[in-house]
Amino acid sequence: MEAARRGDRDAFNELVRSTYRDIYALAYRLTGNPDDAGDVVQDAYVRAYRAIRRFRGDSSFSTWMYRITSNCASTHLSRRFRQRTEELSDEVPIVDSRPEQDPSLRAEAAVLRNHIDRAIRTLPDRLRQVVVLRDLHDLSHSEIAAELGITTSAAKVRLHRARQRLRTVLQRTSELDADQTEPTAQEAPDEGAS
Repeated sequence: MEAARRGDRDAFNELVRSTYRDIYALAYRLTGNPDDAGDVVQDAYVRAYRAIRRFRGDSSFSTWMYRITSNCASTHLSRRFRQRTEELSDEVPIVDSRPEQDPSLRAEAAVLRNHIDRAIRTLPDRLRQVVVLRDLHDLSHSEIAAELGITTSAAKVRLHRARQRLRTVLQRTSELDADQTEPTAQEAPDEGAS
């Protein structure tokens, strides 16, 4: 860290290598799109490189990068919203591709992850940021508050609201899935037939 602050590019590159996976995952969760996530990550590391000499070390480098990435994602999403002319596809690739042993569990996990990703994307940016930082990156309420420049109470309130909205969206999704798997009157077996 000290070498990077003195301008050592190799040291900064090592910091990038050690944090890239988590930073990309955060950017992906915040944007819901791999191309946008790549743009946000690139912008975040450029900003970090330019500001590394001013990094005071009050938090870890990765926590500092979470804040920069959150800010870059918010800026990127605002810009994209103003420029958007077409709807994005609902099909989003899964970032975590580590296979489990049971193919049916992998398929169920993929469906659940897709539902959660979709539900997270329905949240307004300020709620999405809090739920991603808390539930996916395990930051405390006070760390989230510091990252987003809000009070700890505001972070708790936003997290509560985000979880309520997610619960509602996921319940609706579950009910829709259940309705689609029940046989229709034509498909139901005729109990009187022999």
